[in-house]
Parts: sequence; C-alpha cells; structure tokens
Amino acid sequence: MSTVIIVVVFIASLFLALLFHELGHFLAARRAGVKVEEFGVGLPPRIFGIKRGETTYSINAIPVGAFVKTAGEDDPTVPRSLAGKRPFARFGVYVAGPIGNFLLAFVLLSVFYALPYSVISSDGLVVYSVIEHSPAHQAGVDPGDVILEVAGQPVRRLGDIPDILLGRDEDDVAVRLLRNGHEEEITIVPEIEPESQRPRIGVYLWWNMVDQVDPNSPSYEADIRPRDAIYTVNGQVAYSSEAVSGALLAAEEGDQIRVVFLRDGKEISTSLKNVDYESLPGVDMRWVDTHIEEERLPVWRGVLEGAGFVILMPVYIVEAIPQIRESPDTALVGPIGAGQLMIEVVATYGFSYALFMAGIISLGIGIFNLLPIPVLDGGGMLISFIEWVRRGKRLSPRATRLVQIVGIALIIVLVVFVFSSDILRIIRGETIL
Repeated sequence: MSTVIIVVVFIASLFLALLFHELGHFLAARRAGVKVEEFGVGLPPRIFGIKRGETTYSINAIPVGAFVKTAGEDDPTVPRSLAGKRPFARFGVYVAGPIGNFLLAFVLLSVFYALPYSVISSDGLVVYSVIEHSPAHQAGVDPGDVILEVAGQPVRRLGDIPDILLGRDEDDVAVRLLRNGHEEEITIVPEIEPESQRPRIGVYLWWNMVDQVDPNSPSYEADIRPRDAIYTVNGQVAYSSEAVSGALLAAEEGDQIRVVFLRDGKEISTSLKNVDYESLPGVDMRWVDTHIEEERLPVWRGVLEGAGFVILMPVYIVEAIPQIRESPDTALVGPIGAGQLMIEVVATYGFSYALFMAGIISLGIGIFNLLPIPVLDGGGMLISFIEWVRRGKRLSPRATRLVQIVGIALIIVLVVFVFSSDILRIIRGETIL
C-alpha cells in the first residue's frame, strides 16, 4: 500500500482521537452546567461557524483535533465558568477527555478484532538466544532449537508461550522441541519474571536465526553474527526468506540497506550497501515455515478482546517500564514516531491494522493526558482532588501559577526529547516495529 495513503489514514486517526477527546470535555462541561462558548472542529483560523443556544459550533482551517472554549476559562469569578465549579464537577470535566479516548479505542479495537485481519503463523519458533541460569537454560534448551509445543499446545505465534503458561497451576510443563531434525520432549519449571510478574521459561524467539556468516562478507562487516535473528530489512519484518528477498529486491542498487537484528532480546541497527542482493550476503540462516493467516473473531469475542486490551493497558505499561528506563529514546514515541509505526505495521500486516493502530493512538492520547502534570487533564484532576480533600478550599493563585509553570516546563522538555528522538530515528534509518 502507498505510504502516502497510510500517512493520510494516520492523520485522520490522530484527528479523530483528538476530536473525541474534546467531545468528552464538551459533553461533560455541558452536563456540569459550564457555559461553553465554542466547540471547534480543527484549529483556528475559523472557516465558518453557527451558533446554537449559547454555543458556537465552528469549522476551522487547521485539520488537527478540536477545542472547547468555556466562559472565564481559569477565572472562578465568571458566572458558570469551569474554574467556579466545585472540585468534583471539575474533576469530572477533566477526566471526560481521556474517557472519550478510551471509548473510541474500545470501539476501534473491537471492530478490528471482529473483522478479518492478517496474522503471521508458523510451525514452531526458533530459539535464537537462551537467558543464562533461566529454566530453559537449566533444562538444556540451546540456540537453534525450535519449540513446537508447550504443555501440549502448539506454538505458532509470538506471545503464545506466555499465554499458555499464564494461569497454569502445575509446577512444570512439557516442551516439545525440534533439534537437529529430531523431535525431543523435555520438562521445564517456569519462573515468574520479576518486572511483569508473568511466567517465563527464559528464551528469545523469532522466525529465524543466523547459522553462519562469512568473515569476508559485507554482512560480517555490518556486525551480523551467528545466533543473531534478523528482525527487519528496510522496514520489512523478516518472517520468511521470501519477505527478506522481497525487501532486498525492492531496494535500488547502491542504496543503503537498513537491517535490524536481534541479539539477546535487544534490537541492533546496521546497514550495508546494496549490490543487487536477493539474500543477505554471506549469511546462512535457519527458518521455520511461516504463512499469513486471515483471522476473524465473533462479534462478542471482538468486543471482549477490545475491552480487554483497554483494561489491560496499565499492565502493558508496567511491563514496559524496564525498557523505558533502559532506552527511553526508543520506548517513547510522539506523533512522528506514531506515524512511522503505523506505516510499518500497515505495510507489513495489511490495511486492517490501520484500525488497530488508530485505537492505539487514541489510547495513547488518553493515557498521556492522565499524567498528573499541570496543563494536562491529569494535572487538573490532581488539583481538583487536592481541593476536594481540603473540603473545597482552593489553592492560592500563586501556588496554581507555580505548578502551571513547572508543568509547562516539563511538557516542553518531554516534547523536545520525544520529537528529537523520533526525527533522529528516521535520520538513522531505524525502525520501531
């Protein structure tokens, strides 16, 4: 699919998420008795507007989100202003924006799961690395083994093993391996991963593993070594040898080929000059058989999956904290990074994943606005909560201004960091997926 079309879809998704955010504020403000002077779609300058009752509904020139303008804004002396309402009412108006994002994400994700979507399935997964002293290491699992089954259930997709292990009462599980062309069965006692509190056996899995690299080849010079796994080639996920060949053949001769490989669970980016390659030069690889499947869930399952994804998002965020601490420049993305991710996901898995990404974007905007930073909804919620605890006693104007200044400074630092990381990632030719 054309990158231009995906970018247009991304902009439309971002617009829709921001629109629902402001719509949540608008409806909550009206319900709380706050005077809403204008509800605008897009940002000024205004193209046209129409007044209904006390509110002007406008269409504006810059197609980015929406806005709600209330009477008095931060002045509690203005009749029916938001600032003049009680803490509980203000809290409700602030939280309504993120709730609007969560509801939109729920709808988009539910529709995504209920429609046909593409998934990569395989006959087992290659172990390209084993964590030292882990249950798999103690049980004798080696790099190059292919895990076929865990606890009698086939392993066909990334993420299958944690799902199979989750909720099991038994101390040990049977694991069926393919090793040197022969099937073997071993027993592994899973452990609980400290950060996520989920069971694991201690292996890194992918659809391929590098067996050998010619020391005189461009791939060796690019730091690709045996036991690495090729993650992406020019942004194309390396789920099969055909996918790698397609990515290489699509590159112009003389161009730099961007290769991201996995080593001990970490992504490493490199590049080599294209000389009309059909495969990575000097690299012998081991693959499992993969294919693209179309999957579709019943509507009720789609709704459950959509709701589960939204509800479990705090768990996913907690699981990502170690990665954020270790590499914040790759773990945190802004609008530019989100656009890059949508391009990579849709180009790899198909257009149906645009719905999935639109839901993720809306969810991300909602969660970001819950941060307890003044100028964000979470900051307003925090101040409202503090004043509610103080039985309605307001913070002094000086204290309010101080926390707003601090909040603005934090937002500026965060925006500069995220935008610069996104731009540098693109300049370096790195992928997110």
